[in-house]
Amino acid sequence: MSAAENMIDLPETSEEEMRRLVALQKKAHIAEGPMTAERRIDLIDRTIALLVENGDKMVDALVADFGNRSPEGTLATDVGGTLGALKYAKHNVRKWMKPSKRSSMFPLGVLGASTRVEYQPLGCVGNVVPWNFPFNLCFGPMSSIFAAGNRTIIKPSEYTVRSALLTKELCDKYFSEDEVAVVLGGPETGATFSRMPFDHLLFTGATSIASHVMRAAAENLVPVTLELGGKSPVIVSQSADMTKTAARVMTGKTLNAGQICLAPDYVMVPEGKVDDFVAQATKSVETMFPTMKENPDYTSVVNQRHYDRLQSYLDDARAKGAKIVEINPANEDFSQQPHHKIPPTIIIEPTEDMKVMQEEIFGPILPVKSYKSVDDAIGYVNDHDRPLGLYYFGDDRNEENRVINSTTSGGVAVNDVITHIMQEDAPFGGVGPSGTGSYHGKEGFINFSHAKTVFRQTPFEFAAGALRPPYGEKTRKMLAGIIKK
Repeated sequence: MSAAENMIDLPETSEEEMRRLVALQKKAHIAEGPMTAERRIDLIDRTIALLVENGDKMVDALVADFGNRSPEGTLATDVGGTLGALKYAKHNVRKWMKPSKRSSMFPLGVLGASTRVEYQPLGCVGNVVPWNFPFNLCFGPMSSIFAAGNRTIIKPSEYTVRSALLTKELCDKYFSEDEVAVVLGGPETGATFSRMPFDHLLFTGATSIASHVMRAAAENLVPVTLELGGKSPVIVSQSADMTKTAARVMTGKTLNAGQICLAPDYVMVPEGKVDDFVAQATKSVETMFPTMKENPDYTSVVNQRHYDRLQSYLDDARAKGAKIVEINPANEDFSQQPHHKIPPTIIIEPTEDMKVMQEEIFGPILPVKSYKSVDDAIGYVNDHDRPLGLYYFGDDRNEENRVINSTTSGGVAVNDVITHIMQEDAPFGGVGPSGTGSYHGKEGFINFSHAKTVFRQTPFEFAAGALRPPYGEKTRKMLAGIIKK
């Protein structure tokens, strides 16, 4: 039975209920005061327990939502990959909470004044969760949100109904609603959710939707963290090992059938190396997926809408003369299938007027372009929106540094794709159209905190009152000593 044939209704949460939940969490935040390290760790521990004890339920929900979602892929990304962030935050939260001592203005510092920065919890954080990794992107950010001492309200995607219902069931079981609450519903509920007076709003999703979310949040001057996507490029050097390169690129491209904000969106290889890359990519896919149609390891496209969107990219490319290579090792007929599976498909030397080069793909389609010099590849990247990820393959450190320093992206992985997001001691986020703000590690703790400066004045009145009227020659001399190069 396909996902479309197995649909169930998702309840809609009213605006009144959303406002009640926000008010409840804000009231609880104020009543409790600054959350202790023990409380923060308890919230993180409960999130860890939720994931460990319910991984099989999450697999079942995602298989039903997608038609087929790789069980091992789900355990690796939505469960195992989420636990790392939570465990890292638990280990470091006490250290992050300590006030940061800062220098005080001379000469007040030497006369007893002091300055420090304290990281204060914000209160209630809204989290709009997308459909592609509905558990990872729900519970992963809790590592930063809870470490910073906050509460959270979650809006799961309506595209993955069973996952949304399970998210609510589990959150209701492991948390009180003044700690974690879940709001259910479709696009209108999501739009209303974005207008709620949160203390911070996290949105993970499409760039095209982000502007609406940011505009809605602005009604209440709610600060936002936007984790978006875009067209993440792969630049393959002359010095790259093509066998390893193609295998790692295709591993990333076929993970979740390419439905990842960090999936490689197009590959740029040196002139004369396109055929080599395509051949090695084909071998890699044949090794990973000897068959695909009934293979549980190969994930479906999430629904008919996205399946049709991806097929329209291929139809458009064909109509405009592109050479298309479908990697289908068992020569299976994908026109007759219970799910929305699309084999990994390479578009060779696409032109700029093709849809596949104009929109984020979010599926198992990979354009491959050639370049004359690495500077041409850098120029191409810089002529387009700043991506969430950029990937360089090669063994030339000088060229690697030139690519990294001459381009702007949310993050970079060298000789791999996507895996920079797994580094928990480093921030993850986009830049410009690929996002704003970041989380993971200490930067995530800071992102969901208010950095509050606390200055304690010196006890010496002659210093504290130096600029107090009446003014005279002594004051002018003091100012002359300050106002100079």
